[in-house]
Amino acid sequence: MRRLVVPGPTPTAADGARLCARLVRLYEGGATAVECDAGAVTAPDLAAVEALARLRLTARGHGGFTVTGADPALRALLDLVGLVELLGEAEQREPPCGVQEGVEPDDLAV
Repeated sequence: MRRLVVPGPTPTAADGARLCARLVRLYEGGATAVECDAGAVTAPDLAAVEALARLRLTARGHGGFTVTGADPALRALLDLVGLVELLGEAEQREPPCGVQEGVEPDDLAV
C-alpha cells in the first residue's frame, strides 16, 4: 500500500490539485491501494473537505483508497457534509421515504 500525506494544518485548493496529480502518478506507477494520511489536518475547513473529496473521485476506477489519521474536528466536518464514508465509516441515514416499520396489534403506543 502506498501512502499520500495531506499537508496541514489546513490544505489549500492548490494542495488538493497537487495531491490529485500525485495520486494519479501513484496509480500509474503500479499502486493498487493508497492510504491518505490526514493526521496533519488540525484546522479543517471546507477546502480540506474539498481536497479529500477530489482525491476520492480521482481514485475511482484506479484502486483502493482510504483516509486515515483524521482528528475529531475533521471527522465531524466530514460527517456534517455527508462524506464520512471517506473515512471508511458507515454514515447513519434515515430510512427511505415511504418505508414503514411493521406494527403488531398488541404493540403499545410510544
